[in-house]
Amino acid sequence: MSYQVIARKYRPQRFADVVGQEHVTQTLTNAIAQKRIAHAYLFCGPRGTGKTTIARIFAKCLNCTGGPKVDFDANDSRVQEITEGRALDVLEIDGASNNGVEQVRELRETCKYAPANSQFKIYIIDEVHMLSTAAFNALLKTLEEPPAHVKFMFATTDPEKVLPTILSRCQRFDLRRIPTALITKHLAEIAKKENVKIDEAALLAIARGADGGMRDAESTLDQLISFCGDKIEEADVLSMFGLAAQSQILGLSQAILAGEIQTALTLLNELAQNGKDLGRLLTDLLNHFRNLLLFQVSRGDLNLLEVSEAEIAALNEQTALASTGSLTRILEVLTDAELRLRDTASKKILLEVTALKAIEARNAISLDAVLKQLNQLRGGATSASATIAAAPASTPRPATKTPVAPQETTAAPVVPVGLIEPPPVSADLATLWTQLVEAVGRVSPFTRSYLVDANPVSFEKNVLVIGFDPEFEDHLGLVDNARNHTLLQTKLAELGHANCQIKFIKAEAPIAALPAATAPAAAGLVSSAPAAERKSATVPFNKETFKDDPLIQKALEIFKGQIIEVRA
Repeated sequence: MSYQVIARKYRPQRFADVVGQEHVTQTLTNAIAQKRIAHAYLFCGPRGTGKTTIARIFAKCLNCTGGPKVDFDANDSRVQEITEGRALDVLEIDGASNNGVEQVRELRETCKYAPANSQFKIYIIDEVHMLSTAAFNALLKTLEEPPAHVKFMFATTDPEKVLPTILSRCQRFDLRRIPTALITKHLAEIAKKENVKIDEAALLAIARGADGGMRDAESTLDQLISFCGDKIEEADVLSMFGLAAQSQILGLSQAILAGEIQTALTLLNELAQNGKDLGRLLTDLLNHFRNLLLFQVSRGDLNLLEVSEAEIAALNEQTALASTGSLTRILEVLTDAELRLRDTASKKILLEVTALKAIEARNAISLDAVLKQLNQLRGGATSASATIAAAPASTPRPATKTPVAPQETTAAPVVPVGLIEPPPVSADLATLWTQLVEAVGRVSPFTRSYLVDANPVSFEKNVLVIGFDPEFEDHLGLVDNARNHTLLQTKLAELGHANCQIKFIKAEAPIAALPAATAPAAAGLVSSAPAAERKSATVPFNKETFKDDPLIQKALEIFKGQIIEVRA
């Protein structure tokens, strides 16, 4: 007897043998039991999931002796004819090669005749979406009102290409990809029958490579038996598919979550040099982070996942390394890379860049979180202002080093005694502001040039409020950005005030707002001149030096601009 491949040798012969499609087989079983058999059925789904197999089993149930019934005799002559493909009343048609209107017209003519020796004349059309529009239209009338003895069974991998007028005349069944665990179990049973020793890791690798298709998995097992003999190990499977080992996927994900750039790049380089399919590697990595996110959100519910024991251990370990938001951002980075992978010239470089982006993404802060923090700060400042406004007019100001004449101002007093706790600073606010401006100036003279026109309003509850005179309110839009916030927070931390927030507002400056920061030569004196006049006099400013500032030059380069006017 000639050799028969595993996919055909172990093809399901009854509904009970079909793996992973119980939602379809149970419905058809009930339809037979209740004698509610339709005239047309459409089976949709990925390749190798059992579309044509289910259609043939259904045909056996309908045309077996004494049928329709599900528990037919396997030795029944009519059943054997269908199994061997020689039944006169069960016609299998390839839609790809018989897709013209002439073939459909011939079908319409032959279906009028009664079946030869069975109860029904059954037409199984595979890849029905390949029929031309004219062929579909020629089939419409017959499909809607066929003779009582005719049943149509269509199979397709692309139901979107089937005309809606055809779909509306059929009972549709969508077959799903077969879970990895079921494929693994079925392959283990076949290997046992074939007297082949294969370890669990190898079975899992075959199931991963099959991507939910049982026929692909069986074909791979057949090929591996020819290649390896009666003993198959994981390395053989990985070599054939170009897959990364599960331990390598888990190691790479661990490096990303731990922020270990060198480890991640080293692993990627090893996988690329060993000839692994980098596209498949990205898919496996994406699937692992998806599992990790579901595991974290569901608090360890494994019913949503298809994972091995090794993966469960890794999920338990890694779930503490990242928040749900971090995992979501990592998944967005990987998904974006998957879309770009097909068009890139160097997949290795794209994956390396993707790994770096994923490491950065785990610590990024979403825009929504930033806005929420800003709103909280804004709300805190508003309530503080309201409390200050409610304080008695006689509330004393904190003592300053230099006597200051009373002055009207829209800025609140720095610390209203008895209402708000004194700010946790070692010196007064003016001295801290002087130190802060000098520290910022050493890093960015450009930012300092704006801060010298500002004044400290308050420093309470780790929030430094910085005000600009109405004359300089146009500076607000230039200085109030993430870069300057980070710079000021860093310098405040160096001065002993960590975890501070910055808020810029429009506020008139008190007379003594800027002591030593802007007039080092007159550190102990305070001018009685207006604030703007005083600042202009004390801040040295050179237009040519300003133009030579590296940040200004960089801005001109980026925006292709030129300086029209410089105002002090």
